[in-house]
Amino acid sequence: MTLRRPLHLLILFVSLLIISACDGPKKSGAGKYGMMDNNIPEYAAVEFFTHIYKDKNLDGALKFASPKLSRLMKSYRINRNVQRHVLNMPYDEVEIKPKAANAGRNEFAKEASVSLFFEGTLNGRIIKDLRVVKLIRTKDGWKVDEVSVN
Repeated sequence: MTLRRPLHLLILFVSLLIISACDGPKKSGAGKYGMMDNNIPEYAAVEFFTHIYKDKNLDGALKFASPKLSRLMKSYRINRNVQRHVLNMPYDEVEIKPKAANAGRNEFAKEASVSLFFEGTLNGRIIKDLRVVKLIRTKDGWKVDEVSVN
């Protein structure tokens, strides 16, 4: 009887260890629920802005920028300067949502335009904005080439 209880506890511990080891590292994707396909222009646009507003440096955003936009961003050196001077959209915190899926297919397209909705705060004020992001397809995937108000 005395051996049964420690044996049950050992089996329970080993079972929990095995179950917890099955979960791989969690990777959050783009989009509202993190399920956006990474081969579409919307993914590249959301990831580009997410890196600008959430990261401490521009390295992540530069991976999703065209060479032309990369040169411009590097000249401003830090995320806050890019937000303020290049995008004219400084935020303390922001949520980025792509417009509903486009009717057209981007499977063979060389260029795409995506509308993104921004809702966030700056100095305690709520700010909402809409931007049109023009992307180009390169051998490395979709790259943000231009950001405009309309």
